[in-house]
Amino acid sequence: MTGLTYQQAGVNLESSQDVKRRIRDIVTPTHGPEVLAGVGAFGAMYSFAGYEDPVLVASTDPVGTKLKLAVMTGRFEGIGEDLVNACVNDVIVCGAKPILFLDYINMSVLRPDVVTTLVAGMAKACAEVGCALIGGETAEMPGVFADDNFDVSGFVLGAVERSEMVDTSKIASGDVLIGLPSNGLHTNGYSLVRYIYGLDTDPSPLEEYRPELGETLGDALLRPHPPYYNQLAPVFGMVKGIAHITGGGLIENVPRMLPDGVSARFDTSSWPVPRIFTEIQEDGGISRDEMYRVFNMGLGMVLVCDRERVPEVLSALPDGLVVGETASDTGEGRVIL
Repeated sequence: MTGLTYQQAGVNLESSQDVKRRIRDIVTPTHGPEVLAGVGAFGAMYSFAGYEDPVLVASTDPVGTKLKLAVMTGRFEGIGEDLVNACVNDVIVCGAKPILFLDYINMSVLRPDVVTTLVAGMAKACAEVGCALIGGETAEMPGVFADDNFDVSGFVLGAVERSEMVDTSKIASGDVLIGLPSNGLHTNGYSLVRYIYGLDTDPSPLEEYRPELGETLGDALLRPHPPYYNQLAPVFGMVKGIAHITGGGLIENVPRMLPDGVSARFDTSSWPVPRIFTEIQEDGGISRDEMYRVFNMGLGMVLVCDRERVPEVLSALPDGLVVGETASDTGEGRVIL
């Protein structure tokens, strides 16, 4: 009598091994001589050198419910980029260089083509910022997720010389705010979007072409979160603070870099707001305050610098815009829009 197998319980070990072989081929090009062991080893190994007094900076993130839109449409090409860039953009705000990245993919039923598409996107994003996609974990856990849903998250490690860290303690009233544009929602606000358009019961609006956008709603919503490291690296030594505008928008993220007693006052007419935000606001009847509380509203990064250094910073950041200034905190709020 033949005994029960793991595959009968829902775990396909042969498929898992096939995925690991595919992943190895995808991620190896992101490895330099510093990577001593990567995919397939029990623990990835990296030879850390080149710093005198390094500060290690770590961050972890998922892509949130944007992943549900990818599942609805079967479009996973940009999700790997979303994952890496959401993590990397968090560690670079202190001046760190991203060094290595690990991922975790958890599915009820392993889907090799989806996994390799996700990892290919991660490898692309890692290569763009010179970060090694050093390892990760792909788990098959039958019954954990309904239908084709699954979860993916990432972990990034960066490093910066202690003497070269961006020092937010020097931010003072009268400094200038410089913004770098976003290309859309990045990876935040998708639960509200799903609710507005009723996507959980009918995903068809994602395929509708919208003349105002010049593309389908799905195209606009699934645009990958861009990387900012290569843009920001030349100005790390010129600025006093950098904020990555993620969930919570300007209202919640800008204060994370401000010292006590300092507020940020934005001129919201000074930068273009991507049309996708106007569509969401009008279709959902969302108030202006709520939009700025949920979404980045067109700014992916906000920098603070001395007024006299503005020309120098803008020269190094062709896409940068002066979007406001810092002021003494008068109790109106840490962020005035």
